[in-house]
Amino acid sequence: MNDLTYVTGNYGKYLSVKEHFENEGLIINYCDFNLDELDINDISLISKKKALDAYKIVKSPVFVADTGFYIKNYPNNPNYPGAFVKRSGISSNIDELLKVMKDEKKRDCYFLDCLTFYDGSLFYQFYGKSEGVLSTEKRGEDLKRAKSNLWYVFIPKNSVKTLAEMTDYERNNRHDDHTSATLKFIDWYKNEYAKIKKW
Repeated sequence: MNDLTYVTGNYGKYLSVKEHFENEGLIINYCDFNLDELDINDISLISKKKALDAYKIVKSPVFVADTGFYIKNYPNNPNYPGAFVKRSGISSNIDELLKVMKDEKKRDCYFLDCLTFYDGSLFYQFYGKSEGVLSTEKRGEDLKRAKSNLWYVFIPKNSVKTLAEMTDYERNNRHDDHTSATLKFIDWYKNEYAKIKKW
């Protein structure tokens, strides 16, 4: 079960996911590659297409993970940027985002993760969600582990710290009712995929 590769151009994502797998006694390979995204606002379809493309590169079981970011009261465009979080430029220009949102009192937002596994014949998708609010300023240390620059402005529910201000322990044990696509996948991979493949 060691022939599993995570394909992503985001090293911070890889480090975070790798740790979760290692905690369960599993080893994953890393393929540093930025996959093209479909130009649609549908995280599930985007992730599925990327898993197909990833498999063509690696030619063995792969998984990809995509994240949408939804700002419920984004001015004149509710739930923006959604699946366009990378292509919109929001994650690379946090200062501009804060400027656009500066007069908005209701700052609810959430991350929606979609992890897609493909082994050449079987597709499986897993979802995770984390709700919170957008801070009014960037806060936190410069983290190599940060999955996104949005970590510096996202305050999870029931917290006063941004994700970037939290320690690893605080992030992993926060009480915001978040669900993890990665942990759901690991549980399935360890306990169900082996039965499907009859190992």
